[in-house]
Amino acid sequence: MPTFQSLGLEENFLRAISDLGFEAPSEVQEKTIPLLLEKETDLVSLAQTGTGKTAAFGFPMLQKITAESRTTQGLILSPTRELCLQITNELKAYGKYVDGLNIVAIYGGASITDQAKKIKKGAQIIVATPGRMKDMIGRRMIDISKIEYCVLDEADEMLNMGFYEDITEILSHSPEDKSTWLFSATMPKEVATIARKFMHTPVEISIGTKNVGAENVSHEYYLVNARDRYKALKRLADANPEIFSVVFCRTKRDTQKVAEQLIEDGYNAGAIHGDLSQNQRDMVMKSFRTRQIQMLVATDVAARGIDVDDITHVINYQLPDEIETYTHRSGRTGRAGKSGVSMVIVSKSEHRKIKTIEKIIQKKFVQKEIPSGMEICEHQLFHLATKIKDTEVNHEIDMYLDGINEILTDFSKEELIKKVFSVEFSRFYNYYKNAKDLNVTAGDTSTGSDAPGVRFFINLGARDDFNWMTLKDFLRDLMQLGKDDLYKVDVMDSFSFFNVEEKHKELVLDVFNSFKLNGRRITVEISKDGRRKGGSRSGGKGRKDGHKKGRKSDDRPKFKGKSRRKPQRPNDRGTGGKRRRR
Repeated sequence: MPTFQSLGLEENFLRAISDLGFEAPSEVQEKTIPLLLEKETDLVSLAQTGTGKTAAFGFPMLQKITAESRTTQGLILSPTRELCLQITNELKAYGKYVDGLNIVAIYGGASITDQAKKIKKGAQIIVATPGRMKDMIGRRMIDISKIEYCVLDEADEMLNMGFYEDITEILSHSPEDKSTWLFSATMPKEVATIARKFMHTPVEISIGTKNVGAENVSHEYYLVNARDRYKALKRLADANPEIFSVVFCRTKRDTQKVAEQLIEDGYNAGAIHGDLSQNQRDMVMKSFRTRQIQMLVATDVAARGIDVDDITHVINYQLPDEIETYTHRSGRTGRAGKSGVSMVIVSKSEHRKIKTIEKIIQKKFVQKEIPSGMEICEHQLFHLATKIKDTEVNHEIDMYLDGINEILTDFSKEELIKKVFSVEFSRFYNYYKNAKDLNVTAGDTSTGSDAPGVRFFINLGARDDFNWMTLKDFLRDLMQLGKDDLYKVDVMDSFSFFNVEEKHKELVLDVFNSFKLNGRRITVEISKDGRRKGGSRSGGKGRKDGHKKGRKSDDRPKFKGKSRRKPQRPNDRGTGGKRRRR
């Protein structure tokens, strides 16, 4: 079995490893550390989240730099503030016995002047988010012209977040002969492109298989109507009393809404997303690490900084838009050799995505049923029994036993057990006694946002600066529809499709009778099978675009509230002629 001593690390780093309690290197550390210590090379390392990648690049960089020099020699780019701070703290722990070592974190949401002062004092290593790093280089607050090592950590996520241009700009200010180390959990084509552009014959190390899920994570999915998503989430939490989980939503709005609902219903929950201040995010993460929060509701971007080893469940409240993102999500659990569960709550229209994910992660999903109310009551009762059995007796209560016995003297052992357990049982029984079955099958035709409804054609698309989300918001606000009343939005280049329930059919036609946007007449027509059909009540001719047959769409986030503001044309442009789906 390999040891850290066999990897070629110096004594001061071995002392730090001993202090941290590391016993043996992980696979990525075993393969990466000796390679980077022995020679100057570019590297592409593919490994899942939670496999010890920070130590894999951190120790070689720390051992290779010259601490006596105040010149910046190492740069690490990471996608989020949380991950940036996490890497910085870990590197400081690894280099605690290196005299004169100065590692500085650079990220948005904090004083740029204070960060510039820290850099000016001399920082051998800078850990930065791309946006803030580009800004500071542009202001000439940072000089990376002499760096010897550059790490692109979570490269796939940085590219998913749109940092390609920032990374290109940053690296243009660095030496061509530096060593570049790219670490990523998945290998989409964008990561391969950046490797080709910025690296010279890199060595590739792959832990497991590209884009494959972690071995010790099991994958489950639960099929429900879209409108029952939140009820399903509550039942999954109640059926797992010891749950310590991250709940993933697609948008900041849904993340905040779900967390608020959980808190209102008595769960220890919190939200983490980009609209929170750095101080708020730090407070939420501190509460989560100390288990004051059991259910952390997060967006994919904000979750990049979550580094907690004991997460029992990942719950996909909504599936991500990019299937590869599921690998990152499920990697939050099953860390440090422990097992974990990744649950997915899916609607009927999303059901086919499960097969796509299975192909990418090369793992099978098990379809399970949302537990019934009585099953949850049973889970909670036996959880309470186990908790009582395992509780260590506090003998400080001994002095009160005579009084307690006097109060309870008329009850038998069986009666006392019934009374104690009724406290917990009654609470869940009263809530769940009339609870309906939330499970559906893929062939169900129940009403609600999963029903076929009426499908419409509209002559607005990506060319008009719409994507599926902004078009959905625009249409819902315009027609004053509820959160589940408009769905299955498919945006193409110059036109789109959307569904409403049958009862809203006349409303849609009336609203778009002679409706204009920025002086242009907007055409809405009833569609059949994703094709344009006659019967327009828009008062104008539609575009003569060729229409491809519509494919069944996926659910997208539901947005709360109704707005009476005048609809504005969004600035968030969709992707060319590609179909953006809901």
